[in-house]
Amino acid sequence: MKDLRFDQRSGFIGGERLGSLHLIVWISRIDITKGMINRHGSGIGVQGGIGINTQCILAPWKLYLRPEELAASLKQHPRARQADSDSAIHFDVANMPALTADVRASNPLALLHTFADAHPDTRILLCAETAGRREALLELMQKIGIQPALKDNWPDFIAQPERWSLTRGELDAGFYAPEHELLVVTENDLYGERVLQRRRRKSSSDDGAAEQAFRSLGELTEGSPVVHMEHGVGRYLGLIHMEVDRQQHEFLLLEYAGGDKLYVPVSSLHLISRYGGGDTAPLNRLGTEQWSKARQKAAEKIHDVAAELLNTYARREARQGKQFDVDMNDYQRFSAAFPFEETPDQQAAIASVIADMQSSQPMDRLVCGDVGFGKTEVAMRAAFVAVENQTQVAVLVPTTLLAQQHYESFTDRFSDWPINIEVLSRFRSAKDKTQVLKRLKEGKVDILVGTHQLLQENVSFKDLGLIIVDEEHRFGVRHKERLKEMRAECDILTLTATPIPRTLNMALSGMRDISIIATPPQRRLSVKTFVRQRDDTALKEAILRELLRGGQVYYLHNDIDTMSRAAEQIQALVPDARVGIAHGQMRERELEAVMGDFYHRRFNVLVCTTIIETGIDVPSANTIIIERADKLGLAQLHQLRGRVGRSHHQAYAYLVTPSPKAMTKDALKRLEAIEQATDLGAGFVLASQDLEIRGAGELLGEEQHGNMETIGFTLYMEMLEQAVEALKRGEQPDTAKPLSGGPEVNLRVPALIPEDYLPDVFTRLTLYKRIAGCKTGDQLRELQVEMIDRFGLLPEPVKTLFKVTALRQQAEALAITRVDANAAGGKLEFAERTPVDPLTVVKLMQNAPNRYRLEGAHTLRFQLPSETADERVQLVEQLLEHLAGNGKAP
Repeated sequence: MKDLRFDQRSGFIGGERLGSLHLIVWISRIDITKGMINRHGSGIGVQGGIGINTQCILAPWKLYLRPEELAASLKQHPRARQADSDSAIHFDVANMPALTADVRASNPLALLHTFADAHPDTRILLCAETAGRREALLELMQKIGIQPALKDNWPDFIAQPERWSLTRGELDAGFYAPEHELLVVTENDLYGERVLQRRRRKSSSDDGAAEQAFRSLGELTEGSPVVHMEHGVGRYLGLIHMEVDRQQHEFLLLEYAGGDKLYVPVSSLHLISRYGGGDTAPLNRLGTEQWSKARQKAAEKIHDVAAELLNTYARREARQGKQFDVDMNDYQRFSAAFPFEETPDQQAAIASVIADMQSSQPMDRLVCGDVGFGKTEVAMRAAFVAVENQTQVAVLVPTTLLAQQHYESFTDRFSDWPINIEVLSRFRSAKDKTQVLKRLKEGKVDILVGTHQLLQENVSFKDLGLIIVDEEHRFGVRHKERLKEMRAECDILTLTATPIPRTLNMALSGMRDISIIATPPQRRLSVKTFVRQRDDTALKEAILRELLRGGQVYYLHNDIDTMSRAAEQIQALVPDARVGIAHGQMRERELEAVMGDFYHRRFNVLVCTTIIETGIDVPSANTIIIERADKLGLAQLHQLRGRVGRSHHQAYAYLVTPSPKAMTKDALKRLEAIEQATDLGAGFVLASQDLEIRGAGELLGEEQHGNMETIGFTLYMEMLEQAVEALKRGEQPDTAKPLSGGPEVNLRVPALIPEDYLPDVFTRLTLYKRIAGCKTGDQLRELQVEMIDRFGLLPEPVKTLFKVTALRQQAEALAITRVDANAAGGKLEFAERTPVDPLTVVKLMQNAPNRYRLEGAHTLRFQLPSETADERVQLVEQLLEHLAGNGKAP
């Protein structure tokens, strides 16, 4: 036996692998004095005074069944067969009738209704996948006048005579038994595979990651700044319960300058957003014009930005780029050579890129995904399409090492195709470069990989069709201006792990398309991250742990002058380590040799600068130690951490810092963010946190550090969107008009998530925000289903909360700014412009003058009694539907 290791705590020695059998041995006794102890004749001797006695825990034949044993075991279990007993029911089934639901129709189950009317004696059982889906189906059936009996099991259904029944069961398809007058209908019969597809989409990246662009309100801690659309920036002090009109309600408590308090009902949570921008929150004072003036000033600037944005949109829409054709046979052959299975996110990103290239407008797409998540394959598919269309591809990377790595990757991937690939970097001699540039101009080079040298004036392509930019944030303003010029001529694809705030800002505002790859490859583990002050003992332990498992260590020391001393200190700490040094001021060949030696394990600790940020992949390097991590940016820290954990081994990142007192507030926030964001695919979330820490950046200018401290980034983006929409309609944005966050709905009924239903305050807050953020009835129903599946059947106050939110959606469509109702009646307040036909309101008052009257130019009062919450919701819903022209007045 070789390579034995003793773990004092577990008592196990991990042994060698014999064929497919991993031998595990148990130490029965160690005797240091006698040199060898033999027990049961199975001891092994070790010279030097240690004896270890081992024996297998289980023999191989006790772990695995032989084929004949498996067959004998299976024979003991008879196959399922048709029962012959009197209690069995035999079905002769006919073809299922067409029952597909039309979710857009007023009666989605019209076909089922028609079948039921034509077969009055047939009993109908509907099966929903989950408890949440069952409640959604129940609500739908009740709306169209069907009250099904809820069944727990099949005998319960057989024993009772109800015409309509509803249960929970995971059936793929239903059946129709005319002889027994029985129809069993599943959700797949009603909705096709739409339910299943929706489930799949939830785990997909684009929507999920886009939701994470700004961390949810559920992550707020007491004291965090938030923005109220009408009152400005305040501090969140928690969720509190209060009794109003003898009903329990839940409120967000906000504190403003001077200690003023504001209680915001959870039904108005759509008015609240995180304060995302800048380091310090300028709290506003309630009851003053401070907030309205700040918002007015921001609105005036936003008007200019919106106009320039539209100009950019217009120029982009008007530009005609190359429309690529895709030969599906060749493309599929190339795709099939990809040695891994594409993740759903990766497939979506590839599909978006290919669709952009087939469009006549030039592509400008940002693909955001963590290191090793498959961005390069997306780029290679795009490059293949471009080259197949007889155009050239430029792959622009920030470092010489990465250029070499990409060149090798592309060469390997395209090895079966007659495609010429070259690299332009510091590693090439002047003669080689001249030769490459000459062949490039003649069109003999299909794909050129290089650093910023590709942007120089002397680099001339014969027909450039696609530019792929890796880690755009590593290029300077001058390089980006040159890229802007090239953008007008060809498609551009940008790859990044953590987009800089301005880039993310542009993507979120629609100036650039974005695809997010958030699904990790199989067997990938997240990197365990530790932030701690320097401690030589801990550093020694971290390095030794990695070396003893046969791995390698990056030690990042970002000061070239003291790098040799740092290497000597590590050598003194860990004498067995083989230490190498790499930095950007080394000669090209020397640096290439050092990185090659590290890759081939000729030394196992690399003391380096941030030059490794976009370096070659070293799967055996799974520990990184970063000195003075407080001096590095969030995107850079995430990128450096991505140097480790590239295989299926657990990786570790140690961020070494000085005392917290010696660091800036922003540095502390960055370190906290990177330590918490250890989930795989966290790059996009980190980028949004970077955006909040540093400020959003001037959207259209060259300044990276913009200033949106006055109103916060979220509100800024919302105002910008409204200004753009107004300009598109040919209207002048009304900067004086207060920004509306949607209608206010107050029915004076309990509409909340009770503590006993969901005790965790952060989860409650997150769900309140998600409910308030739903824009359509479908989104509300999906969220209802999710809550029932996660937390159980909804209590009445939660059902009411969903109904109130649905009413707010209805009111918003009619430009109603306020809905107020109580037991005796209520009022509706209209905006200046509303799609409601004035004649409808006039007829209401003429037909029932005792019930309806106008109060001023914009308020409709109604006197309609409603005692219960359900009655009040139904009454307001009926009134809104009538105003929309879809029903009778209450």
